[in-house]
Amino acid sequence: MKGLVYGGPGVRNWTDIPDPAIEDPRDAIIRVDAVTICGTDLHILGGDVPEVASGRVLGHEAVGTVTETGSGVSGLKAGDRVLASCISACGICRYCRQGSYGQCLGGGGWILGHLVDGVQAEYARIPFADLSTYRLPERVSDEAAVLLADILPTSYEVGVLNGHVRPGDTVVIVGAGPIGLAAVVTARLFSPAHIVVVDKAESRLQAAKMFGADTTVVAGTDDPVAAVRDLTGDLGADVVMEAVGTPQTFELCAKLVRPGGRLANIGVHGKPVTLHLEELWIRNVTITTGLVDTFSTPRLLDMLVAGQLDLGHMVTHRFGLDEFMAAYDVFADPARSGALKVVLSR
Repeated sequence: MKGLVYGGPGVRNWTDIPDPAIEDPRDAIIRVDAVTICGTDLHILGGDVPEVASGRVLGHEAVGTVTETGSGVSGLKAGDRVLASCISACGICRYCRQGSYGQCLGGGGWILGHLVDGVQAEYARIPFADLSTYRLPERVSDEAAVLLADILPTSYEVGVLNGHVRPGDTVVIVGAGPIGLAAVVTARLFSPAHIVVVDKAESRLQAAKMFGADTTVVAGTDDPVAAVRDLTGDLGADVVMEAVGTPQTFELCAKLVRPGGRLANIGVHGKPVTLHLEELWIRNVTITTGLVDTFSTPRLLDMLVAGQLDLGHMVTHRFGLDEFMAAYDVFADPARSGALKVVLSR
């Protein structure tokens, strides 16, 4: 079969690889029917995640059909259509028992496309399959479901819930990529008074408005701090979410948050960030970080089925499964391509 193989910083190839096989009784093998590319994959290619070894198959977001299960899998059978979560959960360790699956001590957590081969391939091995997949209703399309593998639960848990978004809040989201746009969608569930999105790309800011942002700010042209202060009577935002992963965007977020406010970092950082405690220590600001746990995936799936999450405009480009090289080129250059999420399907 073929898979998208990481060859070191800046190097990727769609090439022949061995078929996956059951390695543990709790494994399942899936035929990958739809798969997407994450900003984290770009961070890996940029050398920001050194734990990823050369030769690793990338990818952690897919919908597939079960083709084989290990002897320890009880909730799945061949032919089941499933969402493969970006987080694997052993279900036994201390963190899994409290729902913090991203911190799994039993061999799970974020491992797909990171510490074990991922899902950007024709077939994939899914560890801890009973707890790391979700059977999908027929009415949910592959394209909509694959967005629940990572970006929706990540934005909801690490951004909206960690930021404690409440009715009437002013929420600022720095970064209008897929994660930032998913944060707009899920923040709206809590009826904030204002959602402000900051980004450099006009096309992404237009997308933010389509998903529910009230105000957009062009970074590098407008002054985000002045814009937010004008909107809030010089206070600053109740909640600020960092959805890019650079030192500059984090430091901007720290300037945008009001005294007593919350700064929720979602972005993947590959470089050190200066934390200006000389300014923040007196302002009662709460800063949170996090890796998604995906405890919210079943609820988000229910909301998707009920029509309460509008994701119809998130996927902007579609490719065949053998067009990974072109899909990466498009996804990595959103300023030129206008890409939000790309989906590759059989």
